[in-house]
Amino acid sequence: MDTFLTPDEIRYLTGRNLKADQVEALRRMGIPFYVNARGSAIVARCVIEGSRDEAPRRKGWTPNVLGG
Repeated sequence: MDTFLTPDEIRYLTGRNLKADQVEALRRMGIPFYVNARGSAIVARCVIEGSRDEAPRRKGWTPNVLGG
């Protein structure tokens, strides 16, 4: 299985053919993505499918001065 969605999958997900329209649709949907040097949206497959092994969330750092 590929790490990233294929261009066809991104086209299906967004319902858009143009790269700029795909980027805008992904932004509106709140789906995290990157734009590569060719202007194509790159979406990690785990963002859509979810991760089976979710890492435990780490507590934020607090300086000792504030009681951390």
